[in-house]
Amino acid sequence: MAKRTRTRTATDRNRYSVEAEWTPTDLALLRDLKKAEALLPNDAPRALLSVRLSVLTDDTTSPVRQELDLRKLALDRGCRVVGVASDLNVSAMKVPPWKRKELGDWLNNRAPEFDEILFWKLDRFVRRLTDLSTMIDWCLKYGKNLVSKNDSIDLTTTAGKIMITIVGGIAEIEATNTSTRVASLWDYTKSQSDWLVGKPAYGYETAETEDGRITLVIDKDAYRALHWCRDAALRPRPASARRMAKVLVRAGYCGPGLTTSTMLRRLRNPALMGYRVEEDKNGGVRRSKVVLGDNAQPIRVADAIFTEEQFKSVQEALDRRGRNQPTRQPGGATKFLGVLICRDCNSNMIVQTNRVKGRSYSYLRCGKCKAGGHGAPNPEEIYSKLVDDVLKVLGGEPVMTREYRQGAEARRELQRLEEATNYYMTGLEPGGRFTKTRFTKEKAEKTLDDLIKQLEAIDPESTQDRWVAVHNGKTFRSRWEEGGMEAMAADLLRVGVRCEVTRSKVQGVRAPHIRMKLMIPKDVRDRLILKEDDFADAF
Repeated sequence: MAKRTRTRTATDRNRYSVEAEWTPTDLALLRDLKKAEALLPNDAPRALLSVRLSVLTDDTTSPVRQELDLRKLALDRGCRVVGVASDLNVSAMKVPPWKRKELGDWLNNRAPEFDEILFWKLDRFVRRLTDLSTMIDWCLKYGKNLVSKNDSIDLTTTAGKIMITIVGGIAEIEATNTSTRVASLWDYTKSQSDWLVGKPAYGYETAETEDGRITLVIDKDAYRALHWCRDAALRPRPASARRMAKVLVRAGYCGPGLTTSTMLRRLRNPALMGYRVEEDKNGGVRRSKVVLGDNAQPIRVADAIFTEEQFKSVQEALDRRGRNQPTRQPGGATKFLGVLICRDCNSNMIVQTNRVKGRSYSYLRCGKCKAGGHGAPNPEEIYSKLVDDVLKVLGGEPVMTREYRQGAEARRELQRLEEATNYYMTGLEPGGRFTKTRFTKEKAEKTLDDLIKQLEAIDPESTQDRWVAVHNGKTFRSRWEEGGMEAMAADLLRVGVRCEVTRSKVQGVRAPHIRMKLMIPKDVRDRLILKEDDFADAF
C-alpha cells in the first residue's frame, strides 16, 4: 500500500531558506570584528557586503560564514562595513543583482552610502556574463569597486577587470548547462506516465510507494469538493463559481484566498481525468491542455477524479453559465488601475465589460462591495475628469530628474587647498620662510587670503557622493501631453496619488451619481522626482 506524504509547501521552503543560525562562537567573532572596525579612521572606505544563497543546505556556504569572511576581508582592506545585503533563497541565474530585494535597494537608491561591494565568490554575486558586464559598467559610472573574497577580482586593476570577465564566463557556462539539464528533464517528464517532478494539479498529492517511487494519489478532501461542485453546476438552478468558492472556503475545504477564477481553472483542468497536462496560454486566457504520448493518446499519470463523461458535463454546464467576455487586452482594460479607489471598500476600481446581443457595455466596479457596488458607466468620462483634476494640481510642477554626483574631485580640491593653507600659515609664523622680507610676507598673506576664500566657497555637500535633483526644462503637463494617459497613470501610481470614487444611487435613474476626491501625499514634490533606471536596458 502506498504511504501518503505531502510535499513541503512553498511557505515552508522559504522559511527554511531564509533562516541563518548564529552560534555563540560566531557572535563572539562578530563582536571582535566590529570592535576592530571601530578603530578605523573616519575617512576609511565604506564597504557593502553582498550575501546570497539559492537554497540553504548543509552542503552550501552558510550566510553566516559568508558575512564573517567578508567582514574579515573588509578589515584587511581597511574598509568600514556600512551594510549587509542578504538575499537568501534567490537564484543568481534568474534574478540579477539590481532586482534582488536588499542588494537592489542599495544599488538603485543608496549608492552614495558605499564605495565597494564585497562578495564571497563570483557565483554568489552573478551567474550571467551579461549581468556581470552590466554591473561593471554601473560601478565604473558611479566610481564603485567590486571585490571578491575567493577570486582575483578588483576593478581598480586591469588584471582584475580581465579576470572578472573570464570567471564570469565560466560561471555562465556552468549555469547554462544546469538550465539545459533542467529543461531536458521537464521535456522528458512530459512523455512519462510516472510522476517525476513538479507540483500536482488540484485534486492530487504525491505519495511514496513501497519500492521508493513517487506517484500521484487522489486527495480525498479535494475529491469531495470537486464532486460537490459538479453536482452544484448540474442542478436545475446551478450555483455560480463564486458561490462554489464561498461554500468551499466556509466548509474548510479550501483556503480563504480561493477566487472565482481559480475555482473555474480547477474545474476546467483536464488533469482531473488523470491525464498529464501542460499550460496553454491562448488569447490571454489561462488553460491547460492534455499532453499526447507517442501513440497519439493522452498520457495517464493517476486515477481519474472525473470520468470523461463527467468532465464533459461539467464543461457544458460552465459554458452555459459563462459569459462571452471579450479577450483580455494586453495592456489591461482599466486605465489608472491602482489610482482609482472605491471610497466604500477601499479596493481598486476595475472595468467590467459585458457583451449582450453583439453589443459591449463597460462600467467601473470595485472588488469588495456587494456585486461590485453601483456600477459606474462611461469609464472614459471618469478618466477625463481625473486627468483634468490632476493637471490643475500637478500640471505646473517642473520635471526634476535625479542625478548622481561624485564628491571625489571636490574632496581632492579641498585637500589641496587645506595643504596649501597650512603651508602658508606655517611660513608666516615668527621665523618662517615668508617673514624674512616685507615683500614676501605681504605676498604670502595675500595668497593665504585667496586660499581661505576658495576654502569658504566650497560647499561641504559637494565633497560627498550624493543625489541631486536637476530640472530638465519641462513641466509634467507637457510630459503627460506627450505620453498620454499611460504616462500620467504610471507617474500617479509611482508617487502614491489616489482618487477616491463615491457612487450614490439616484432615485429613478439607473446610473449612479459619481463624486471624485483626489488624494495627494504631502511630499508629492519629492516623490515626483524621476529616478533614472541604470538597468532598464539590461537583459
